[in-house]
Parts: sequence; C-alpha cells; structure tokens
Amino acid sequence: MNMHFRHALVACLALLLLAACQREDAQSPASPAPATTPEAGADAAGGDAGTATTLPASPAAAAAQGGAEFPGLVVTTLDGASYDLAERRGRWVVVNFWATWCAPCLKEMPELSALDAMREHVEVIGLAYEDTDPETLRMFLETRPVVYPVAIVDVYDPPRDFPTPRGLPLTCLVAPDGRLVKTFLGPVTAAELEQAIEAAGGPAPGQPG
Repeated sequence: MNMHFRHALVACLALLLLAACQREDAQSPASPAPATTPEAGADAAGGDAGTATTLPASPAAAAAQGGAEFPGLVVTTLDGASYDLAERRGRWVVVNFWATWCAPCLKEMPELSALDAMREHVEVIGLAYEDTDPETLRMFLETRPVVYPVAIVDVYDPPRDFPTPRGLPLTCLVAPDGRLVKTFLGPVTAAELEQAIEAAGGPAPGQPG
C-alpha cells in the first residue's frame, strides 16, 4: 500500500506542476516582434554589401568607417588660403589623403582633378600626408598640376575627425549635409566616387547636382 500510495502521490504532484505551467504560459504576454531598423531596408533602397550604400543612420554607423559622423576640417592650403569643410555645405566633398612618393596616389590625381573640374556639385581637397614643406610640394605640383586645393597635414597630428591613414591613398566622401558617408582605402576612380554619391542619395553619374 505504501508503494501504491507513493506512486499516486508522485502522479498528483506531476499533474499539479503541469497545470501550474499551463496557467503561467497562458498569462505570459507574447514575445514582441523584432523592431525593423533602417539598415534592414538597405537592399530595398538599392544598397549592395561591400559598396557605398546610404547615409549613416547613426553616429555608430559613421564610427564604423573610422571617422566622426560630422567631421570638421580646417587647413591652410598651399596658396595661403584657409579651407574650412564646414563652409562647403551643399556640395559633395572628396577628402583625399596622398603623398608624393605614393604611386597609386599619383595615378588617381588626374581623375580627381577632372571630377572636381567637371562636376559642379563635387569638389576635392587634397591632403598631403607626408613630412614635407610648402615650397617642395609646390615644385612637385608644377609637374603634376591639379585644379583642386592642396594642403599639408602633420603625419604626427592628422585631422582627428577623419580616419588615421594606415595606407595611402585614403579617400573620404562627405555629403552636402556634412556627414561622412564613405571611406575608400586604396586608389579610387571618378566613376567609383560618382557611384558612391548616387548610392548615398546624390545625383546619378552624368546628371547635374
């Protein structure tokens, strides 16, 4: 009898536990559906993985590119003028880190110069990332002229709002509202920059700004 009694008691306890679990599940609210983020709609907006897509949706997205979301840049160009990135609002700005000893940098300079000259909504600023002096750089540019302004930046204290160059050339695309939208490490073509501008919400290649 004792054995039968123990079996009956265990069965009753099991039934009570099962009923309690069912009541608890019935009272628990349903799990909320995951929120849709702006990044989730990137493909629908025309973005492709590994290419320039849309403008960063948050400071974290910009920081993932290694720079500030709204970078600042104030430098003195070789002609003695002050260049302030904040004054370029309304235009797409290509910030190009380069050096005279960098062969890929020299190869892309004519394309960047043509882009600056031919596209009214785009301008380029060249930042010479090397230990040199203005006169030496001016003499160099006499043999490789460009239409865009060039400034020398200190390799020991580069612009803080942009990625520190780990290789050259390094090119950053800044949107008309001042946001950093794309960073290229290595040589870039004018066509790639125009594609990045279009992907970030700007005009298509060949279209007026």
